[in-house]
Amino acid sequence: QVQLVESGGGLVQPGGSLRLSCAASGSIFRIYTTAWYRQAPGKQRELVASIRTSGTTNYADSVKGRFTISRDNAKNTVYLQMNGLKPEDTAVYYCNADISTDYRDIAPNYWGQGTQVTVSS
Repeated sequence: QVQLVESGGGLVQPGGSLRLSCAASGSIFRIYTTAWYRQAPGKQRELVASIRTSGTTNYADSVKGRFTISRDNAKNTVYLQMNGLKPEDTAVYYCNADISTDYRDIAPNYWGQGTQVTVSS
């Protein structure tokens, strides 16, 4: 059984920073692409950033230059550093990853439970 657990959300003023963490636990063989998504009230879930095993990253245009995704393979953890936060960044942020659990290397997709980020003065 694999679990993704997010942490680091909270309330921050506009222009502030937060760092989200997503820790994978369980019987993990290999972690492939990991991503952060977000969903604001009344809106569809959208991709914020992703990172491949090669380290290649991808960002939504709305967060380029402000957010940075990174991963610590030894800790099975992915981070999202968010700087210059804006009210429109307010959403529940979800971690998503493709993870295999044994040598067959079949990698189902997993979601975390989400962490709330609120940007408000």
